[in-house]
Amino acid sequence: MNSKKLAEFLEYAASLCETREVRLTPQRLEVLSIIAASGKPVGAYEILQKLQQERPNAAPPTAYRALDFLQEQGLVHRLASLQAYLACNHPHDEHQGQFLICSDCGRVREMEDGAIHTSLCKAADKAGFDMDDEIVEILGRCGECKRVRS
Repeated sequence: MNSKKLAEFLEYAASLCETREVRLTPQRLEVLSIIAASGKPVGAYEILQKLQQERPNAAPPTAYRALDFLQEQGLVHRLASLQAYLACNHPHDEHQGQFLICSDCGRVREMEDGAIHTSLCKAADKAGFDMDDEIVEILGRCGECKRVRS
């Protein structure tokens, strides 16, 4: 994310939190900035290391509390298969996470396909299962990496 887009995203996140009447503290904003600026999924300890450059006393619970808040607000997604966090493309909309993860280059593309969501809901209902959350991670190869391999 270039610096202009990063500034717009952070300003939007602050506005969204204000509208929701939740507190986007300077530390939470800094964690969000680290994730959004990376442009790729970032692990918690990488976030902590970058946070400690500005706040030497920052400890793991500090980073994890900020990450929990950012997830609750829909500003970041946690990708379990990568054990990493990614800034949300559209935090203003409540949505389910569907991600295409390239096994070669590591790029992640967030998508939202209502048919996938509907299908998962129907399958869960059929199984008598109540879904609390839905995150779909699809591993494979992006178009660019497929072209390079050809």
